Amino acid sequence: MFGFGKREKREATFTQSEPRSFMEIIGLSGPAAVSMEEALGVPAVWAAVNFISGTIAGLPLNVYDRDSKGNKKKVKATKANPVVDMLHGAVNEDYSSFQWRFDMFTAVLTEGRSITYIERDGAGRPINLFPLVGATVKRLANGRKQYTYTAGGKTQVYDQADVIDVPFMLKSDLLTHRSPLRQCAVAIGKAVHANDYGSKLFKNGGLPAFTLQGPFGSEKSAARAADNIAEATKEAARKGGNVLAIPSGHKLEPLGADPEKMQLVQTQEFAVVEVGRIYSLPPTFLQDLSRATFSNSEQQDLHLVKHTLKRWVEQVEAELNLKLFGRGSSRFAEFNVDGLLRGDYKTRMEGNSTAIQTGQLTPNEARALDNREPLDGGDKLFIQGATVPLDGHTGEAPPNPYGGQ
Repeated sequence: MFGFGKREKREATFTQSEPRSFMEIIGLSGPAAVSMEEALGVPAVWAAVNFISGTIAGLPLNVYDRDSKGNKKKVKATKANPVVDMLHGAVNEDYSSFQWRFDMFTAVLTEGRSITYIERDGAGRPINLFPLVGATVKRLANGRKQYTYTAGGKTQVYDQADVIDVPFMLKSDLLTHRSPLRQCAVAIGKAVHANDYGSKLFKNGGLPAFTLQGPFGSEKSAARAADNIAEATKEAARKGGNVLAIPSGHKLEPLGADPEKMQLVQTQEFAVVEVGRIYSLPPTFLQDLSRATFSNSEQQDLHLVKHTLKRWVEQVEAELNLKLFGRGSSRFAEFNVDGLLRGDYKTRMEGNSTAIQTGQLTPNEARALDNREPLDGGDKLFIQGATVPLDGHTGEAPPNPYGGQ
């Protein structure tokens, strides 16, 4: 049974890196405390964090403008629009956009929050982004949030308008946050301790802990006998021996259940499912293919985009658009997830063909989906029938090239 520690009184502030162990959270203490780094030692947690962070970091992040009719068009990178280069290439002079997004989501999926400062030029335009690791946030009397960051002995204070703040989940005060690893500490800690137990078991030659029973003359003699058996066990494990001599009248009894009865393998397999629930990931993306089939793998790709990534890309898009462009701006940033929704080659070609023949895509737009170069004359929309340009269709039957009716 796990005990519960005393409740900790805390102010309504958030620190991005809080050195707190999982053992403290679940009410236990001792030298075997599990840190955030050790939690990442669970393969399923490591796979989930790297998979989501890497996938979002690798998505194209483009900037668009809306025309007078409300339609969007892609904005080319120009000197007058530094945000395009910043989001697509590098967020500052030595930090790529890919690495910034990867590190941002690593922080969100572990610590539960990522905070980034927006540096602006004299005209108020964003020119650089700098992560604020260890920043704190508090709410002022006017309701606005204020961020404080200390580095190199200097403290800076930033207004909420100059900070990109991406939390995993906020608490009811809409200020402090929840970390997925800390919130699910019991499940994660169980996986960590299962790994530790398995490691120690194999290091001990596959022998579990046991008790020594026998006629001991005193407490000291019992301690000496225990030490002798422990040394003999280690020596047998080192030499690969499978026979251990026990003094006459003594008996060894296993301490606790053996690994098979404890279902150690099943526990580690269940840890993959538990971590998948924490991050809304199908087990396939945590390298568990035990239930994957040829037919459901593609459906799990759709599940990934619709039920996992959609939430994250929309949350980041909303924060970027609000803080970089301002409320009501016609300019906006958007992730392109089309590449993740691609099926096999035959399915893509059939889909492109249908879209072209029904006037939904131009041939060049369909080619761009597969990173193909545009062709001359490929920027017109076509319709099914004689497959003529949409703007040249009169509704009359085309002339018979062989004459007659």
